Amino acid sequence: MPIIGKDLSVRDLKKLAHKCRLELIQMLYDAGSGHPGGSLSEIEILLTIYFKYANVDPKNPDWEDRDRVILSKGHAAPGLYVVLANAGFFPKKMYKTLNQPMCLEEPCKIQAGTLTTHAEREIPGIEVSTGALAQGFSVAVGMALAGKHFLKKPYRVWVVVGDGELQEGQIWESAMIASKYGLDNIIAVVDRNRYQVDGATEVVGQLEPLYDKWASFGWEPFVADGHSFEDLMDKFNKALQVKGRPSVVIAKTVKGKGVSFMENTHLWHSQHLKKEHYEKAMAELREAAKADGFDPDELLAEYPRD
Repeated sequence: MPIIGKDLSVRDLKKLAHKCRLELIQMLYDAGSGHPGGSLSEIEILLTIYFKYANVDPKNPDWEDRDRVILSKGHAAPGLYVVLANAGFFPKKMYKTLNQPMCLEEPCKIQAGTLTTHAEREIPGIEVSTGALAQGFSVAVGMALAGKHFLKKPYRVWVVVGDGELQEGQIWESAMIASKYGLDNIIAVVDRNRYQVDGATEVVGQLEPLYDKWASFGWEPFVADGHSFEDLMDKFNKALQVKGRPSVVIAKTVKGKGVSFMENTHLWHSQHLKKEHYEKAMAELREAAKADGFDPDELLAEYPRD
């Protein structure tokens, strides 16, 4: 199966990143809720995986030999949704369903075809429901174990993990299993934006030296600029060459990337965008797109308006 954006240039990817961030903020504002901070920080990571590396088919998302891509930090699902929609997994009209219906009385069930607060398996392109911290990573390790040692399948597993999520013991239990069984068919990517819901990661629970921690658990670690497509591709290429052990790319990112008042703070981990927030965020994202030579109106042309 062909990679979705195999022939895309770095400039093409940058255009997609601007497009995704504009659509993301518009979607979160329309929904009235969501997680902007961690969604904004993961955009380049997810675009690189889906458009340059993951062997997936948007027209057949359950294809048996597909690569498995898992967003373990499932609260950042809005960032994944805009990437999946731009990859063709589902129509952008679904943006208008994010977090709907929003009722306070029981029973209140999410309807089919609705984009949920956390990633749900029923949505095309989502491998497993995630959001309960560390469980997505454990499932990813299980999928890699099954593929390599039991099913003998050629698929690779890509799993994106939040840095705050690394404070869960389940992460390190799974990391030990992956190393023990030589799972060189899994690549983990840490969205190292340094903030979680309660504050800075190093205040809540110290993670550093993170590179050394992964290495001590038998993984081959790499460090990348998580907003540089060139650096991400360089480190992914190196990770793909590792044999006999799992690999992890620690991607240094900025929480709330692209929106000044959301950057480098935990306060926008999850928060409703009021009109003044929305207008300021969109103005900044529009200017950033223009600075790179892209027309923001063109980038937003596919966003559903009805």
